[in-house]
Amino acid sequence: MVEPAPRNFGKVVFWMAGSLLSFCAVAVSVRALSARLTVFEILALRNLGGLVLLAAMALLAHDPGMRLRPARPWIHVLRNGPHFLGQALWAYGLTVLPLTTVFAIEFTTPAWVAVFAVLFLGERMSATRLVALALGFVGVVVILRPGMDSFRPEALVVAGAAVCFGIQITTTKFLTASNSTWTILFWMNLMQLPLNLGADVALGEPLFFLAKLDPGLWLPVAGICFCGLTAHYCLTNAFRFGDAIVVIPIDFLRVPLIGVIGWLLYAERPELAVLVGAGIVISGVLINIYAESRAHAREGPPRPRP
Repeated sequence: MVEPAPRNFGKVVFWMAGSLLSFCAVAVSVRALSARLTVFEILALRNLGGLVLLAAMALLAHDPGMRLRPARPWIHVLRNGPHFLGQALWAYGLTVLPLTTVFAIEFTTPAWVAVFAVLFLGERMSATRLVALALGFVGVVVILRPGMDSFRPEALVVAGAAVCFGIQITTTKFLTASNSTWTILFWMNLMQLPLNLGADVALGEPLFFLAKLDPGLWLPVAGICFCGLTAHYCLTNAFRFGDAIVVIPIDFLRVPLIGVIGWLLYAERPELAVLVGAGIVISGVLINIYAESRAHAREGPPRPRP
């Protein structure tokens, strides 16, 4: 078993700062690499970089928590299948949609986590969870604006990615109790690498795709390899040192941050409907987090078993 870490707000802020910057760097790197590589090649490159960095961490740290053999291996399989699909859909969305739109739709993931927790973990669908789910749906409708001239069908791809991420997060709940962060990330990259390579070959692309890169792309390559790992590593560690009611509101800063980056690098101006929809989605998540934290506070800490 992995020992729970004590709550520490300073460490939450530190790890979330790393997560925010890493996710934004990944988005920009995907945009830059998409001119030469397919989505699956970009994600395979991310897996390769992650495995190299994780192996280096294991050699340098001498940490007993870095166990190569995973606990509950079938849950790892169940986690990484939907995560592989979600990553591909999310990365594709980054190449065809404004960055703010992609990040705003992605934040419907907590609503899907609530649904899957009820279906597969036996949790109760409370009134606040139902409100969060309804607000998430309304927010996405506001962002997508179906039936209007501004409707972008590609946005449905990102909505599908959010569903996949909901499954991934739900299954991660099983894994964090018996697997270290290093173990989860190592097997994530090891399992998804052949999936990305196989999907790329199925599209008619060469297996050895690195020859398609040129020296001028070294910065986005470093960004996808390094930040692709640190984004998940930082976010997972933030949850180890703080409750969701502390972590998630900080994570919402990704929307305005990526909006500024999109404006500076690509002259993207976030549409009013996207910002309003994102606000509706975020309000639903915050309502649910607040209610859940109050419920846990009333229950108190778990009693030790005799």
